[in-house]
Amino acid sequence: MAFTFPDHFRFADNHEYAAIDGEFVRIGISAFAVDQLGDIVFVDLPEVGASLTQGASFGSVESVKAVEEMYSPMSGEVIKRNESVLSSPEELQNDPHGEGWLLIIKPSEPAQIQELMDAASYSSKLAAN
Repeated sequence: MAFTFPDHFRFADNHEYAAIDGEFVRIGISAFAVDQLGDIVFVDLPEVGASLTQGASFGSVESVKAVEEMYSPMSGEVIKRNESVLSSPEELQNDPHGEGWLLIIKPSEPAQIQELMDAASYSSKLAAN
């Protein structure tokens, strides 16, 4: 299955994305990761005000197949979490790059976004696997 990824998104090796939105960054997981998980039944996210560290676990997503940890693509403070994904995990499955976003953070080190893959590099990495 071929996936398309928004050009302005940046991706981590673990399939999380970061998208700059003004002074904030929206975090989620890629359509590829969602596809690999299958039917998502539960999402666990940190509370607003929590501090995230790049590369550290910030929550988990549970499907009928497995429970997978999610790792923060950037460091920062959680400003908002997507409550509708918590109550309706299928939103993550239906629109991972849009309505299925997970967190909005205020990055503590905005330059970290440069360490992430752009959409073309991420697509190439997936194609190579």
